[in-house]
Amino acid sequence: MKRTTILAVVGGIAIVALGSFFLLTGNADKKTESNALAPQSIKQMVYDYSVGNLSGKSASITSHQLIVDGETADSKSYALPKDEFFVSIAPYVKQTHPCEIHSLTGCQGEMTEQKFQVNITDAKGKTVLDQTMTSQSNGFIDLWLPRDQTYRITVGHDGKTAESEISTFENDKTCITTLQLS
Repeated sequence: MKRTTILAVVGGIAIVALGSFFLLTGNADKKTESNALAPQSIKQMVYDYSVGNLSGKSASITSHQLIVDGETADSKSYALPKDEFFVSIAPYVKQTHPCEIHSLTGCQGEMTEQKFQVNITDAKGKTVLDQTMTSQSNGFIDLWLPRDQTYRITVGHDGKTAESEISTFENDKTCITTLQLS
């Protein structure tokens, strides 16, 4: 009994020491942290940053991860769902900004809280999305689309439309600011 207890204590100390080493040296496996959150939790976190429910930190999103406070020592990254790709679009009439990686807490589009007709078809012409959507207070419309595909997107607002091709492959843009309505 004593031997088992001693082994358990020594083993526990070794695990804590090894974990501390990895944290202090920056060799901690971020994927382990990422995998701790279910896809719905990640999607909710992305939404909360987009609409300003979570504040005080910066958050951006690449084709494969959500990065929170990316420039600080306590930054965290979370793996995105394996079968879904996040893309945020900001239709505009007069003003836009160049962007490739969407900042959930920093990017600002021109047309805030406006209704848009959004139609997305895949390369075979199959409709993936066809609905009226409202841009958020940051002027963006957030979408989760199937990965590894090319899409045709058409956005309409007050008789004006914009069309573009987007894709959801590794390292593709997550911020689309080129949809000028005319």
